[in-house]
Amino acid sequence: MLLVKNCNLIDMAGIYEEKRDLLIDGTKILRVAQEIPAEEGWEVIDAAGRLVTPGIVDSHAHIGLSPTAVAGGMDGNEYTNPTTPGLRGFDALDPADPAFAVALKNGVTTVVTGPGSANVIGGTFSAIKTYGRTLDEGVICPEIAMKTALGENPKFAYGKNRGMAPSTRMMSAALFREQLMKAKEYREKWLAHKAKLDAGEEAEAFAYDLGMHSLMRVFDGMLVKIHCHQADDIMTAIRISEEFGLRYTLDHCTEGYLIADKLKEHHCKVIIGPIFGGKSKFELKHKSMKAAGILEQAGIEFSVMTDNPVIPMEGLLTQLALLHKFGMSRKMALRAVTINAANNTDIGDRVGSLEPGKDADLVIWNVDPLDTMSEAGIVIVDGKVRYEKKEGEIDVDYQGL
Repeated sequence: MLLVKNCNLIDMAGIYEEKRDLLIDGTKILRVAQEIPAEEGWEVIDAAGRLVTPGIVDSHAHIGLSPTAVAGGMDGNEYTNPTTPGLRGFDALDPADPAFAVALKNGVTTVVTGPGSANVIGGTFSAIKTYGRTLDEGVICPEIAMKTALGENPKFAYGKNRGMAPSTRMMSAALFREQLMKAKEYREKWLAHKAKLDAGEEAEAFAYDLGMHSLMRVFDGMLVKIHCHQADDIMTAIRISEEFGLRYTLDHCTEGYLIADKLKEHHCKVIIGPIFGGKSKFELKHKSMKAAGILEQAGIEFSVMTDNPVIPMEGLLTQLALLHKFGMSRKMALRAVTINAANNTDIGDRVGSLEPGKDADLVIWNVDPLDTMSEAGIVIVDGKVRYEKKEGEIDVDYQGL
């Protein structure tokens, strides 16, 4: 047993800056109470009145698949075909990416990471913890969502650079629909084939297709992450998703604040970011620090992401502080990287709040997470201390330095 005493707790389940103790049994939270007496043999950590929150969740990143000092290559985009639903980001994830260590030291305990946005359909995202030498040590789900993309990126990757489709938004939408139609038809044939086999009947050989077999899962409820910045792309994402009955999130959703009423009307799950930094391409022309505050006022439960390496992992909380400065409430800021981030990525049953039965992932903060000098003091993941800031210690994040 691990007992964390004297917490100034924000649990994302109703307790907001109140004194509580947390009892952890193995990898799970067993009990949350005002006072839990320590018993013989228990490990005890005294939070000493410091703020304690759930571990931070990054709901959209490319950590482990992007160029780093250790990983070296770019494995996040397969530039040979604009539709590659059979790919799994998990198969390219490098746990030696130093960004994992940076994330952990900054209180980020879970990341949802996967392919980039070069392809209209790029493959599946994974949900993993930020500790461990191998991926199986902290994996929550190796295939949590199917990544898709609209807007400029597929046009640039294929139309401009390779002289092939898509070169327009029309073609991107058409390719998206075409693949969904094929996957739906494929699924019907597969289910009929499987039904015969399950019934012990003879069945003809089935023409297995890796991409369609992967993509058909969106018709069984697999989440679809749709990269979209401009308002027109956002509406196209909504339109196609509703045509095919998809469960989806609008990722980036840069101009979503301009059509907040439409997002509310269609009950959209929204993941915004990266918000600060330059307007590096045309479709970011309306990027605004006020977006989060506007979405909150509209009653939309959104999450905030890094899109790492676009914003480095240590920049997630800085981004939150700026969004708070420009109108988002403190409570929403914390929700946006804990329970909202978890719920938006189908892992809210495991992480995002500190409740009995959930994973024991929490941060004891030396400095408030929304302070520009924020500092994680102790980071506990799956019931074990994975990082502790030592007084006077200078952290080195990259091997060989």
